[in-house]
Formats: sequence, C-alpha cells, structure tokens
Amino acid sequence: MHCMGIRDTAVQTLSGTPTTLAELAGDGAVLVVNVASKCGLTPQYAGLVELQRTYGERGLTVVGVPCNQFMGQEPGSAEEIQEFCVSTYGVDFPLLAKTEVNGEGRHPLYAGLTEVPDADGQAGDVQWNFEKFLVSADGEVVARFRPGVEPGDPAVIAAIEKSL
Repeated sequence: MHCMGIRDTAVQTLSGTPTTLAELAGDGAVLVVNVASKCGLTPQYAGLVELQRTYGERGLTVVGVPCNQFMGQEPGSAEEIQEFCVSTYGVDFPLLAKTEVNGEGRHPLYAGLTEVPDADGQAGDVQWNFEKFLVSADGEVVARFRPGVEPGDPAVIAAIEKSL
C-alpha cells in the first residue's frame, strides 16, 4: 500500500507533543511497533533498541506505540512507561502517546497500517503487542510482522536492509 498519508498522520509523542512519523524519522524508514510493558513479549524492547542502534545512522527510526488494548498490559501513565522503557531496556527511540490500534477508537495511523497484509496475506486487526510495520521513506508500508516475529529475525533484518 502506497500512502504518504501514513508518514503525515498526526500523532503525539509520549510527552504529548504533536508530531508525525515524517518529523520523527526525517527522510528514513520507520518501524512502527505497538508496545507494552507487562507482556511476555516485552523483552523484544531489547531487540528494538538493537535495531535502532544498528540501523539508526543509516536512516531507520523505531517508533514505539504504547497500547493497553491487549489484556491491559500497558496500564501505566506516560511517565511510568517512559521510566520503564529507559531504565529497563535503555530505549532511546521515540515513543508515542498511548494509542488504540484496534476497534472503534483505532487511531488513524493504525487505520492505514492494518490495511496491509502480513507475509501470509492476512490484513486486519493487530493481533497482540509488538506487531511491527515497516514504512519506507516514501510512505509505503513495505512489511508487516506479527508479534511473535523477533526484531532480530532474518526477515525483519532483510526488510530493513532493503528499505534503507
């Protein structure tokens, strides 16, 4: 799906500042990941930090999107989320305000992202925390990885390499 709109969709940082993916990522690719602090997959933060460190200088920006829609696994305030991410995993990539990714309150960013199918051709709702969407510099959603796919998975690395 080619849609510059995804890069220009209004979002808010965790601290409440209005921004867009384009502003956060400049001319580079963006890996948008819905995150949670109290999930079995939370250790994926370490892999996301590694991706940011490895590919940041080449133009990748990881953007974490806290979401409390999956069994209430992101109950904290913005301050609590920030503190947890930084102190536990050394997160140094941008985090957005807590966001709904599914349902009636689905954020416009996710309305666009969820139209994109995964490797098995399945589009639609985000399945769980840590689903990953790779958005190229020109605004195309070039890959979608379900939550169980680790950040360091060869398919994720290959897609990132191709998008830079």
